[in-house]
Amino acid sequence: MPLPIPLRCPRCGAAARDFSGCAACREEGIGANPVPPLADLSGLSLETYPGGPWGWPSALSAPVAAPVTLGEGGTPVIPLPEGGPDGLWVKYEGANPTGSHKDRAMAVGVAAALAAGADTVAAASSGNAGAAVAAYAARAGLRCVVFTTDQVPEPLRAQIDALGAVRVVRDFATRNAAMQEAVERFGWYPLTSYASPAPGGNAYANEGYKSVAYELARDVPGLREGAGAVVVPTCRADLLSGIARGFRELRAAGLVAGTPRLVAAEPAGAAPYTAALALAERADQERVSVDPVPSPAFSLGESRPVWQGLDALWGADGAALAVPTEEFMAEHRALAARGLFLEPSSAVGVAAARRVARERAGGGPVVVIGTATGLKDTASVTSSGTAEERIPELAELLG
Repeated sequence: MPLPIPLRCPRCGAAARDFSGCAACREEGIGANPVPPLADLSGLSLETYPGGPWGWPSALSAPVAAPVTLGEGGTPVIPLPEGGPDGLWVKYEGANPTGSHKDRAMAVGVAAALAAGADTVAAASSGNAGAAVAAYAARAGLRCVVFTTDQVPEPLRAQIDALGAVRVVRDFATRNAAMQEAVERFGWYPLTSYASPAPGGNAYANEGYKSVAYELARDVPGLREGAGAVVVPTCRADLLSGIARGFRELRAAGLVAGTPRLVAAEPAGAAPYTAALALAERADQERVSVDPVPSPAFSLGESRPVWQGLDALWGADGAALAVPTEEFMAEHRALAARGLFLEPSSAVGVAAARRVARERAGGGPVVVIGTATGLKDTASVTSSGTAEERIPELAELLG
């Protein structure tokens, strides 16, 4: 499959032949994703940036002829109570068309597939990416195949099916292998990772995540000066590394004075970045492996750190925080009680962000990426009591 914009491994510099990650690093047991060159944002202004991945077309190092869009991006930044003196904010990606941050990437990725002449796009997904690919493929008139498992929550299965994609159900161990075979045999355009160890998703699609950084720099006082922190729920680090690339471009163009600290948030049962950063040597950090334990944060759960995620943290005074299930599910319920219904994976990020806000009081605003709406998985929702217990006056009416 030709790569019209060259992709090079940020770790070893090798040129990529396809979207399967860096072959040389894979031989070392390291998942690294070749990337396109950073964009030059010189002459642009954050004050006039309209938001979203298409807001600055010249910023996309991706081969697209025309946008494929459903109105993604421009998501709200919502303040949370008890956020400390500098503020704690949620960048609510659940406001995107299919309800998650994946829309930013898949809008760009499907546009790149369309420009490449593809007739079918493929994704291996536990849910959010599959729904996004299905929506944007339908928008572009392309066929879509989602390789998934029977563990995907029912609301996400319904969303993928309603959007016209074909679901191919395999167990987790063989899902990616089935996608790889389809890509190699039929020439389908891959929009997610399928190699092992996981290198990250389609590098052209991931250019859409840079727009999160642009919007944060525009909208959150303090981040433009390099103060504060951005907390990102992290698995294969496509979002984390995309945000890092966006801030690097902004800083190179003089549009921001510095880069905020980046923090990877993980469930405690699947926390390879936390395990990696506990080690002193980067060579050891690259080779960490953990045995992930399933949790309600179903979209997070990698066994190894992906290299560009580590690189994003190394370049931004980064950290990684592992959050126990009981802590992030308590946060999940508390957020809903305040009107913000996020998926449990997002609650992992909010719980970690509260820790960061406490530890860095006076160090600038803390923003967490709320990656998706809670409607993606309603199985974990529990009632907070009967109607009579919650509103005693109802006992007289209902009794």
